[in-house]
Amino acid sequence: MISLPPTVKIFLAVEPADMRKGFDGLKALVEEQLGRDPLSGHLFVFRSRRGDRLKILVWDRDGLAVWYKRLEQGRFSWPRVREDQRQIELLPAELAMLLEGIDLSNITRQPRYSRCG
Repeated sequence: MISLPPTVKIFLAVEPADMRKGFDGLKALVEEQLGRDPLSGHLFVFRSRRGDRLKILVWDRDGLAVWYKRLEQGRFSWPRVREDQRQIELLPAELAMLLEGIDLSNITRQPRYSRCG
């Protein structure tokens, strides 16, 4: 399981991204497409059009870092989204499942208390 502080959020971009993009290109996507601050320390996850590649952009104290994974077989299964959604917020456990090939659209979440609504 991925261990992140509780203040870190994980955002999945709904639209596929060009995997040729580097730090600056992904930073621009975070700002323009997601309307977020790429220097916030949150994780921003992008998937290729074919779904076999994934990049995660994160600010790491003194610079941007990119984590990149290419599957040799299969695809990353993106959760279902509404037409008006540009991003999806995930929990660290959900990101771990996505990276392990688990289809999040088939997962049922039981209601839990949340102070943030």
